[in-house]
Amino acid sequence: MTMPRGRHRVDARRRVLRGTMAALCAGTLAHLFAQPKLERSAVSIAVAGKGTLYHLPLMLAEQLGYFKSEGLEVDVSDYPSTARAFQAVGSGAADLVGAPYEQTIYQHLKGQPYQAFAAEGRAPQMAFGVAVRALPNYQSPQDLKGRRIGVTAPGALTNIMARLVLERAGLAAGAVSYIAVGNSTGAVSALRSGQIDAICNVDPVITTLEQRGDVKVIADARSTRGTLEIFGGPLPAGCLMASAEFMQKYPGVVQGLTSAVVHALKWLQTAGPGDIIRTVPEAYLLGDRALYLAAFTNMREGISPDGLVPDEGARTALRVMSGFDSSLKVEKIDLAR
Repeated sequence: MTMPRGRHRVDARRRVLRGTMAALCAGTLAHLFAQPKLERSAVSIAVAGKGTLYHLPLMLAEQLGYFKSEGLEVDVSDYPSTARAFQAVGSGAADLVGAPYEQTIYQHLKGQPYQAFAAEGRAPQMAFGVAVRALPNYQSPQDLKGRRIGVTAPGALTNIMARLVLERAGLAAGAVSYIAVGNSTGAVSALRSGQIDAICNVDPVITTLEQRGDVKVIADARSTRGTLEIFGGPLPAGCLMASAEFMQKYPGVVQGLTSAVVHALKWLQTAGPGDIIRTVPEAYLLGDRALYLAAFTNMREGISPDGLVPDEGARTALRVMSGFDSSLKVEKIDLAR
C-alpha cells in the first residue's frame, strides 16, 4: 500500500521535529548538569566539631563523594573552637569555614566581609539541660541562680540561648556563671564530673546526657517550633562561608561546594537509620550506634531541606545578637552582604 504524498510529508516533518526536540532536550540537560568551571580543585574547610550532627551534611558530602563528583578535593579540618577555625583562614591554613550563620555578622563587625552560601541547618540544633544530680528538685530556671552553666564558647549561640531562657525567667545576666566546655566528649565529662550544673549544647552531646538520665532538658531549639519559641523567628545554623574575596575569585568552586552540600541535604531527606550508620565514620558514632541514631532523630527536623538562608532567618540572627550585646553597632550591618 502506498502512503499518500501529503501524509508522507507530515510524518517526515514529525520525525525532524522529534529529532530537533531530542537535540534541544539533550543540550538543555547537558547545560543543567554541567559542572561549573573550577578555578582550582583543592579546597580546605575549617570547622569546630566535625563529628557533631551540626555538621552532618558537610561530613556526608565528603563521605558520599559529592565533593569529588563536583571535581573538588576537599579537606575538612577540625578545630577546638569556631574562633580557631576563623584564625585558620586568616593564617592561610584553610580557605573557608563551616560555622554558625551569625558568625558572618560578627566577622562583618570586625571588618571581615564573610558571606554564607550554603546552609546545613534551619534550626540551631541545640538544647538547654539541667544536671539531675546537681538539681534533683529542679522546678524553674530561678533554681539556677548562682550556678555554673556550660556553653560551647563565650558569646556562642549556646551562650546566647542559655541567657535568653534565664532572663525570661527573671534571672539577670550576672546571676549565673558561664563556662566554656566545647561541643564534644569534654562537655559530657564536665557535666558528669560536676564541673557544671547545667549545659546548653548541640547533639550528640545533649542526647548522650539525656538518654543516660544526666540532664533534664528545659529548652529545646533542635526543632523549628522550639526555635520560634526561644528566638522569636527562624534561625539558620551551620553554613559554609567564605570571604568576599574568595567568593569573587573562585565562583566555580563556591558553586561546586554548594551543589555538593545540597546533594547531601537531599540524600538526608530520604535516608534511613541503616543509611546513616553505614555512611558516618565509626569514630563519630560515640561507640553507641543506637544513641547516635537517637541524636539524629532529635535534630533531624532542624536540617536544612535546600541549603538556603531565608531573609527572615538573617534578621532573627541580627536581632538576637543585638539583644545579647548592646555594644554591637547593628546599623553598620547590611544583611544582604
